[in-house]
Parts: sequence; C-alpha cells; structure tokens
Amino acid sequence: MATPKLLEGKTMAITGGVTGIGRAIALGYITHGANVAVNHLGDAKSRSQFQAMLDEAAQTLGSKGEAEKQLVEVPGDVGDPETGRKLVEEVVRRWGRLDVFVSNAGICEFREFLEITPQLWSSTLTTNLTGAFNTIQAAATQFSSQSPPGGSIIGISSISALVGGSQQAHYTPTKAGVLSLIQSCACALGKYNIRCNAILPGTIKTQLNDKDLEDEEKRKYMEGRIPLGRTGEPGDLVGPAVFLGSEALSGYVTGAQILVDGGLFVNLQ
Repeated sequence: MATPKLLEGKTMAITGGVTGIGRAIALGYITHGANVAVNHLGDAKSRSQFQAMLDEAAQTLGSKGEAEKQLVEVPGDVGDPETGRKLVEEVVRRWGRLDVFVSNAGICEFREFLEITPQLWSSTLTTNLTGAFNTIQAAATQFSSQSPPGGSIIGISSISALVGGSQQAHYTPTKAGVLSLIQSCACALGKYNIRCNAILPGTIKTQLNDKDLEDEEKRKYMEGRIPLGRTGEPGDLVGPAVFLGSEALSGYVTGAQILVDGGLFVNLQ
C-alpha cells in the first residue's frame, strides 16, 4: 500500500538537517511529497552527509534528478542571523513560498557542572537558542509577508526542557528556552496564521548521545525506565513532525508541546 502524501507540494526548511532527528524528518517530508531545504554547517563532513541524503532520497523518488528537484542544501552557522535569511530565501527562490520551518540544529557535549567553561556555555547557547531565534524569526518574516500568509513553525526542544541533568547544566536551559520561545511565538504570530509548536524528544539514538548509550549498563537502566521498553530512533520523530506540518491534520494546534519519549517523563520517579 502506497504511503499517503500528506505534504504534497509543500515546502519545508530545516536546520541541522543532515544527521539524526533532522535527517529523519527531512527524508520523511520528502516521502510525503514536500520540497525540502536542509541547512548544515558547510564543512566537508556535512556536505558528504548531504550527498548521502540525496542518494537515499533518489531511491525513494526513483532518480537522482528527482531528488535534486526536491532536496537542496543551504550551508551556514545558525548563530549567524544571515544563515536563516539565506535558508528562507533559497526556499522562496526555488519553490515560491515557505510552508513549514523546523528549528532543529543543536549541540550537546556532556560535561560536569564544575567543568563547564565559558566557551562551552557560550557555544551551546549560541547554537541551540540564539540559532533557534535567528532562524525562526527569518521564517516568521516570510510567513507573515507571503500571500496567503501563514505556515507552521516546529521547534525541536527536548525532554531536557522539563528535567535536570547532572552533566547538562549548559544544555537543558537552552532546550527550556526553545520551548519558551515557541510558546511566545505562538502568542505573537497567530495573527499571521502562523502555528508554532514544539516537539520534545526523549532519549533518541543520535550522534549527540552515542557515547552515553555505549555504556551497556546505563543503556539497560534507561530502557528499564521507559514504559515502551526501548530508546527512541530518529524515525520516531517523523510522524509528529508530519502531523504538525500538515494544515489538514493540525490546523488548530498551536502553542503545543508533544513529548516523544516512549513514556519516560511520566515514569520518572
């Protein structure tokens, strides 16, 4: 049975889109018929990862040419306000308008509280929160001025926005900030028919926590705390992102936060 194309003809931009959760969401959107602009840092590794994405999209769409029509890269550091503007401008130049924007770029280097340096604090804040503000503002500017106005903004926050972490004192505040930013954007941007929602992943197998999950004892402990009995996969975020990106499915949903954590949060004791 063919997958229904819930985002046929829609356009989407995503930051931090060549690895982990961002990559899964971008490819999921393509499967559902969307055109996707992916932001990444622009280094050699990121460009190689984007090419691998193109190859996977080509398998889904039937040819490299079709993949290149629906998937484009826009390099740049989200900490620079120009990056968000360039990302949005490229979407509009290629496809005429922007329908969905996903703020996903983030970094997390586990560090004991007394070992957090000013540089690590600053870089985490710049990428995770300032980067979210910069790019969301660029998207909202486009959403509010296009005809007809409107669109969907999705902020990838984290279960860490709701709980503490002994080695995450520089990270959890930024994810709480992303959640708060999305809530304020929902209040500020509704008059432009812009919906703003947050997705809060739990423990997901991505490059951010690979080393953490390599510890078999810790992994088994985490799995034991999760009611569904497993840690998450990046693909687990695709469905919620498609739901929030589709006007037909979530047209009256804004200011919401969706936990995608296998039930971990409600089982924390």
